Amino acid sequence: MVDGILWTLKTGAPWRDLPERFGPWQTVYNRFRLWTRLGLWDRILKEVQTDSNIGGNIEWELFCIDGSNIRAHRCAAGAQKKFW
Repeated sequence: MVDGILWTLKTGAPWRDLPERFGPWQTVYNRFRLWTRLGLWDRILKEVQTDSNIGGNIEWELFCIDGSNIRAHRCAAGAQKKFW
C-alpha cells in the first residue's frame, strides 16, 4: 500500500496508471486520502524530524519540503514553432 502511494507521488502519474503489482488503484487512492484526512502523513513527518533532530542529522537552515510542480509548455520542449 505505502509503496503504491509513494510510487504515484514520486512519478506524478495519475492514480489510474498505478501498476497492478501495488493492487487496485482505487484502494491505494482511498487509503492515501483517508490517511491524509487523519493527519497520518503529518505525524510521520514529525516523528522522522524528531528522530533526525535528536541525532543531529537535520540542518534546519537547509531543511524544507518542496511540493511544487512545474510543467513547461510544449513549445519549451522543442515543439515546432509556427511563424506567420
